[in-house]
Amino acid sequence: MKKMLAEINEIPAKAVEFLKQSPVYSLPLGVPYLGMGSSYFAPLAFKYMGVEIRPEIASEFYNYQNNNTFIPMGVIISQSGRSTEALWCTSLFNKYIGISNYVENALCTKPNVAACINLLAEEEQYSSSKTYVNTLLALFKGFGFDATDAVKLLEKKMPDYDKKGEQMANQVYELISKKNIHGIYITGSGPNVGTAMQAALIMSESTKLSFQGLPMAQYDHGPKETAKNSIVIQIVAKGKSYERSQLLNQKIIASGAHVITVEEMESDENFSVLHNIVPFNFMSYYLALKLGIEDTFMVGGKVTEVE
Repeated sequence: MKKMLAEINEIPAKAVEFLKQSPVYSLPLGVPYLGMGSSYFAPLAFKYMGVEIRPEIASEFYNYQNNNTFIPMGVIISQSGRSTEALWCTSLFNKYIGISNYVENALCTKPNVAACINLLAEEEQYSSSKTYVNTLLALFKGFGFDATDAVKLLEKKMPDYDKKGEQMANQVYELISKKNIHGIYITGSGPNVGTAMQAALIMSESTKLSFQGLPMAQYDHGPKETAKNSIVIQIVAKGKSYERSQLLNQKIIASGAHVITVEEMESDENFSVLHNIVPFNFMSYYLALKLGIEDTFMVGGKVTEVE
């Protein structure tokens, strides 16, 4: 498990390396951005920043939206470069841009790949941490955002994120040990919808507990009825949904929910996606330790390869 913590602590260094070493490039607008898991959640964040892209789940796009005609251009994201569903989708495009942490793998070596962006996060054995942040940075750069100051803030605040993650792990562990907790939700709004889904993914992988990630407003449309004896971790940022999230917290606390909030107050809403995810990386480590879990991937491997 110490290797897992080491990977998390590499996040800022790998982010700086990406900003310094990646070449100048631009990413296309108005085209599908395909991925699975973390590789889908990252472009989803940019959709809710107002960037005109079409994030799609690679498997569903391939199986249900493939009309047997070639699409001129798209972007396919696979952190491993080996995810089966991402590789299926390479056949749908005349040309595509690949984004991967392993540019020697199949995604970046197909004949119709127009370009491949190297995430430069290097090897990662546990749930996506430094690779997810670098995927966000790759998209920020390709869409013309300057993330330099956001990465400096990330470097500065890592000790705070470590502390926050440990605090959240302690809170959740104490609650599930002493009470009959029947649901654990992670919610976010706008760009942080992707953060909530990514946080739920890494928490579930690492702890073997079921975390659900969803938009705050979607939680407000029904799941809030499960508030009593549940845990709700609200990712908040100063934006259009901020006041609503505060009011919702008050309502569900009064109804018996245990609410924890995550907020980087020094970041604007768009760049907060780089910061708000990191406490969950630390939380996943500390909670897994408390639960006595030693292996992150027990049912399957880190890379999903469909037979």
